Amino acid sequence: MRALVTGASHGGIGGAICRRMVSDALTRDDVATLVLSATGGDRGLRTLAEELRGMGAAVHVDVGDLSDLDYPRELAARAVDTCEGLDVVVANAGLAQAVPLGEAEVEHWETMLAVHARASWLIAKEAFPALRDSKGSFIATGSVSGILPHGGLGAYSVAKAALIMMCQTLAMEWGPSGVRVNVVSPGPIRTPINAKLGNDPAELEAKAARRASILPIRRLGRPDDVAAAVAFLAGPDGGFITGENLVVDGGLSRSVNQHV
Repeated sequence: MRALVTGASHGGIGGAICRRMVSDALTRDDVATLVLSATGGDRGLRTLAEELRGMGAAVHVDVGDLSDLDYPRELAARAVDTCEGLDVVVANAGLAQAVPLGEAEVEHWETMLAVHARASWLIAKEAFPALRDSKGSFIATGSVSGILPHGGLGAYSVAKAALIMMCQTLAMEWGPSGVRVNVVSPGPIRTPINAKLGNDPAELEAKAARRASILPIRRLGRPDDVAAAVAFLAGPDGGFITGENLVVDGGLSRSVNQHV
């Protein structure tokens, strides 16, 4: 199994996806070769790489800024060369900024669209020949905010909606080549990044409990919940699925009208 994963943070969704992919490869007596990408700075990328190597995977690290016009294509090209092809691409990288859309600057708008939609599109285009050869799978991490407007996050919902439609369009265009394209859209997921949004542990726990109380399943999601969905779509069990947006939100999007 040869894969490129962006947004490969150690404790977040990206790390969980990588661990699950390596674990699944081992159960199939397959050797996992991964290229992990993240923006510069200490995001646990190299810690994750060492952990995955300890699981038996061949892991390569590639650091860069996906908002840059050239980096996404260069990353995908290097991943194809490094892995000698690709079976799976997971476009997981993303970011959000707490600003009302009506107050956002043009730079904020452009960054949101560049990181979430444009970079994923450029990576997909560059990786397409390799995915065509392997009859592989391209999976993007969307968000429930891409199907439900989420105030206070600027252009985040706009960018995620664009990402979902981009992937569904590619699924229609690339289906005849045997390449599947899908999206996994998480809802409220408890990650280390979310925990950093406040300093008071008691306040964070109270906020988490309030958020969980509006979900039909009555708990916040975990990174492993998202990783399981990605693994399903990437693996043989998802072989007849393309163009889907698999929402992993504990029922939030189905029950939102009850809380308006």
